[in-house]
Amino acid sequence: MKRLLKKAIKPFLPSYEVVCTTYQIIPGLPITKNFSRHSFEKGASKDAKEFYGKVITSEFTKKLAPVEVHLKVAGITIKKAHFGPVENLNKKKITAVG
Repeated sequence: MKRLLKKAIKPFLPSYEVVCTTYQIIPGLPITKNFSRHSFEKGASKDAKEFYGKVITSEFTKKLAPVEVHLKVAGITIKKAHFGPVENLNKKKITAVG
């Protein structure tokens, strides 16, 4: 019965994703940014939050600065972290790659 109930509810649960934005700053060139998206299936909040926590605490992420990491539920950001001078970057001169 519980299995049937879970199958009936799952399509209505929100989907989760972790988005990591890495900025490349090269003097004399426009700032570029790269996106990495990690999508999780509907209702996988525990897995998404664990992955977000691993990305935030990773030494590699901190050394890769400037980086922004977002945890999104159904397209809405619920948690956000940034490493390095992300807020100081001029958003108008950034070109997206990927």
